[in-house]
Amino acid sequence: MIIVIQCADQVGLVAAISSVVSKQQLNIVSMREYVDQAANLFFMRLEVEEISNTEALETQLRAVLPADVTIHINPTPQKKIVVLVTKEYHCLADILIRNYFNTLGATVQCVIGNYDHLRDVCERFGIPFYHVSHEEKSKDDFERQIMGLIQPHNPDYLVLAKFMRILSPAFVAQYPMRVINIHHSFLPAFIGANPYRKAYERGVKLIGATAHFVSNELDEGPIIAQQIIPVNHSFTVTDMVNAGKEIETSVLAKALKLVFEDRVFVYNNKTVVFE
Repeated sequence: MIIVIQCADQVGLVAAISSVVSKQQLNIVSMREYVDQAANLFFMRLEVEEISNTEALETQLRAVLPADVTIHINPTPQKKIVVLVTKEYHCLADILIRNYFNTLGATVQCVIGNYDHLRDVCERFGIPFYHVSHEEKSKDDFERQIMGLIQPHNPDYLVLAKFMRILSPAFVAQYPMRVINIHHSFLPAFIGANPYRKAYERGVKLIGATAHFVSNELDEGPIIAQQIIPVNHSFTVTDMVNAGKEIETSVLAKALKLVFEDRVFVYNNKTVVFE
């Protein structure tokens, strides 16, 4: 069972939490904690043995922690996700394979694409695919159709696996800090479209990828994971794109694992990540 705690910092928090867990006769498997001294915030992730009465545990924890505390006790760590795609297959294919072999840490409920290109690969893995075209309709209607398909699945997270559409603030607000995007750039460099072309024209020596939570600012949400690889003058734009696909897949997989294992805390548009 995973317990995540976030609250104002004060002396004795670790001792207080450990005491409550001990009184419940729970064995602590692992414990990670961090204090942001500038923000006076305390973060903790506990992994403990299974317990049947999570409500009693939460009540006892709240009694010894600051009033502003946020506590999540997750006895069933397997998450539910809905994946949104456009045309590129590499990130989706990796997710589907991990889902098939039960190594994703989540269950893919369905895939929604604004093009029909990736239906076949989803059907091969037995995953429902829905095509919702963005063409010849307003953005509101487009997003309303997508939301109508998402809501019955009640997902924990939405994953934008190369979904090349900008979501409205109203849409994002339905899943605050629960929409995960992979960006084909080492943010904040080369935000927006065509980053590999921009990187090529700039003559960069490193390219990368960034997985982040979606916020109302384009490509400005809290960063979960990043990775870079070296390139040189011999790389064409196509070479950069191909190398970028590999790193995008890797970074998104890492970010999803961290999020699904409840290792990521979000605050002040940044993250604390217990790897």
